[in-house]
Amino acid sequence: MKTLRISGIEPESIVDGPGIRYVVFVQGCPHHCKGCHNPQTHDFDGGHDQAIEEILDEIKKNPLLSGVTFSGGEPFCQPEPLTELGKEVKKLGLNLVCYSGYTFEELIKLSEKVPAVMELLQLSDLLVDGRFVLEEKSLMLKFRGSRNQRIVDVPASLAKGEVVLAEI
Repeated sequence: MKTLRISGIEPESIVDGPGIRYVVFVQGCPHHCKGCHNPQTHDFDGGHDQAIEEILDEIKKNPLLSGVTFSGGEPFCQPEPLTELGKEVKKLGLNLVCYSGYTFEELIKLSEKVPAVMELLQLSDLLVDGRFVLEEKSLMLKFRGSRNQRIVDVPASLAKGEVVLAEI
């Protein structure tokens, strides 16, 4: 199995998607949003490499998990190893949430050049999309930091060919 460049892991979170989630914070982000909650994840040379197998072993140890969240950093900068991990997560019957500074529409366009982006998107149940905008920040939003960000129902959106917002 491959390795991921990660910033860190949160083994149990209730703020990064519905239910109790295992969160993988990937390292590296091209967006550099002003006021970013995780600026330490921006540097592509930061963080450390971690074997996907090790991450998967930790996920399997917790029977209370509802799902896994890929956050960052920018997960879609590492679509190949995250797709590999995502496939294993789905085999465990867990749902998958991805955070991205890219919008759903930008990811569809990016997938034309990088097919693994579409593979990762197809594995995702929910996508929290869009760059964090400090002027739109709100602590009242569920699972997102700024009003411009959306919680996208990925399977419904892919089937319909346009964004379908998730009912949370």
